[in-house]
Amino acid sequence: MNVVCLDMEGVLVPEIWIAFAEKTGIPELKRTTRDEPDYDKLMKFRLNILKEHHLGLKEIQDTIAMIEPLPGAREFLDRLREKTQVIILSDTFYEFAMPLMKKLGYPTLFCNALEVAEDGEITGYRMRIAQSKLSTVKALQSVGFDTIAAGDSFNDLAMIEASKAGFLFRTTDKIRREYTQFQAFEEFDKLYDAIVKCL
Repeated sequence: MNVVCLDMEGVLVPEIWIAFAEKTGIPELKRTTRDEPDYDKLMKFRLNILKEHHLGLKEIQDTIAMIEPLPGAREFLDRLREKTQVIILSDTFYEFAMPLMKKLGYPTLFCNALEVAEDGEITGYRMRIAQSKLSTVKALQSVGFDTIAAGDSFNDLAMIEASKAGFLFRTTDKIRREYTQFQAFEEFDKLYDAIVKCL
């Protein structure tokens, strides 16, 4: 029995923080897990910038409302879910992701939660579990599932390595060069075909 585990941002939808950086004109917010492997360090950096610029959850959600899934993502997910179970494993937050899940047909999503003050300031965040993607893949394996994983960033590599099969999708040149053991794809059709071959 198989479960496909997919990253969300950069794979199915555009990077939320990059879209927000472009809207606000704050280039520092373009930094993502493709650039910074330490997620805790990255989030503290982001929260400090938000505080400095007096930006909160509402402003980010206003940007998210305008984001559409990547072209072909919804169709890819629908086709894949006809073949097997799919879980999206993301380091994003439910407060960010739910409008995007609606646009993707409400796939199963495991992610994290924000701590938000009454005035809308994001004061912190709660990770669901340490090393959430790898921990989830291992938990699925412990109850009898084989996992197949795909992602684009440093924080996806552990779940890709731990899975029966793993793929890079629309990743950076740096990751592609350093992790040549994984097939890398740019198109949903090719990723779909590679995954289905492993089922």
